[in-house]
Amino acid sequence: MAIVVTGAAGFIGSCLVSFLNKKGVHDVILVDDFSKTEKSSNLEGKEYSAKIDRDVFLEDIHRHKINFIFHIGARTDTTEFDTSIFDKLNESYSKALWQHCSDKNIPFLYASSAATYGDGKLGFNDTKSIKKLKPLNPYGESKQNFDTWALKQSKSPPFWVGLKFFNVFGPNEYHKGRMASVVMHAFNQIKENGSLNLFQSHNPEYKDGEQIRDFIYVKDLLELMWFWYNKQSENGIYNAGTGKARTFNDLANAIFLALHKTPQINYIPTPEDIRDKYQYFTEATMQKSIDAGFNTPFHSLEDAVSDYVNNYLVNHSNY
Repeated sequence: MAIVVTGAAGFIGSCLVSFLNKKGVHDVILVDDFSKTEKSSNLEGKEYSAKIDRDVFLEDIHRHKINFIFHIGARTDTTEFDTSIFDKLNESYSKALWQHCSDKNIPFLYASSAATYGDGKLGFNDTKSIKKLKPLNPYGESKQNFDTWALKQSKSPPFWVGLKFFNVFGPNEYHKGRMASVVMHAFNQIKENGSLNLFQSHNPEYKDGEQIRDFIYVKDLLELMWFWYNKQSENGIYNAGTGKARTFNDLANAIFLALHKTPQINYIPTPEDIRDKYQYFTEATMQKSIDAGFNTPFHSLEDAVSDYVNNYLVNHSNY
């Protein structure tokens, strides 16, 4: 019986495959669009039983003996406004997997997103109704649409959980370009220029660089997913952050510290096309997961950044 990982060549999916291998799991079916060669290095050294194109997988999913699906694959570009792409990859594909898992009694974990919370005015609480949430972009809307759909289903997998990923960073995101984490962009800037540009604050309640995010290291996210894989009870939608938001200045200082450099930070205007949709505060409430039994300590921001910078970014290494 195999474990399926969709988005297996991507950032989080490929890290999950490595994590499963480290846990002794090698019967893994990788599902993705493998025609994108820029992600090929993410699969080097991984052990798996099959590698299947995402469209082909849906066609022959009935042929495989599966005991769990990690549905991590999605279109994640927050600046993409072609809703048909999100309809196909983030909604229709997810529904097809859900329905198969429901029919065949296969546990199902999928990636939702903190983008569903929109500007954050309604908070970041995973115990409240999601009906009133208003995402700021089509990506967030697609995740919100599937979350809402899932909660309405009378027929569901024997176990299912949706995890709202917050600001995830870590190895294997080299291919993501502009959608890579702030940590990777900052590392590249500092290596090239010796200094770092951060967005100015255009909100009088926040000083420059004091905008706040819930940054979660991918290794901590993997532990959270492993917890749910083993628990397989208390279905629902849960936050996937640290619950301890930090400022961009904190993040920048951690990167300079990891590189043994004196911080040099410049504050530049936030582009006008994203200024009105810019989030100044995100922080996951994690009590719901804690109440469910999750108690694995997370890395501090400083320790996570140091590990990522010194063990991966410096050598362009993969996890």
